Amino acid sequence: MGKINKGRVLLGGLLAGLALNIIHMLIQMAILSEQWIEAGAALNLQPMAGYDIVVGVVKMFLVGIFLVWLYAAIRPRYGAGPKTAVVAGLAVWFICWLIGWGCNVYMIFPCGLVGTTVGIGLVEVVLVALVGGWVYKENEIG
Repeated sequence: MGKINKGRVLLGGLLAGLALNIIHMLIQMAILSEQWIEAGAALNLQPMAGYDIVVGVVKMFLVGIFLVWLYAAIRPRYGAGPKTAVVAGLAVWFICWLIGWGCNVYMIFPCGLVGTTVGIGLVEVVLVALVGGWVYKENEIG
């Protein structure tokens, strides 16, 4: 069992975070933006701007790094490859989207909107896990 290649975790994680930010922003802007603005307005909330967006982008990069680290950590048990990347992606989706985020906002925002966002998050994170897993290699010094 090799050591985790920290350099590749960081590289793969940053690439995964970039992909996650791009995919997430495109989907949120193209599909769900108006619904989120309306749901927030019903609660007297302002649309996300400035600091909130920066924090969200940083969080997505951290999710990407954690995702690739988790992939690297479970590789010895599950083997290298897309199946393991999908397992890591499902675990991160379960922790971050379903439990961490979805369970915290479903009683505040419309359930359909939250459910759609959590479901889209499943696709996003599994695709990004495949990207991060593709970049990660153990055999290089890091």
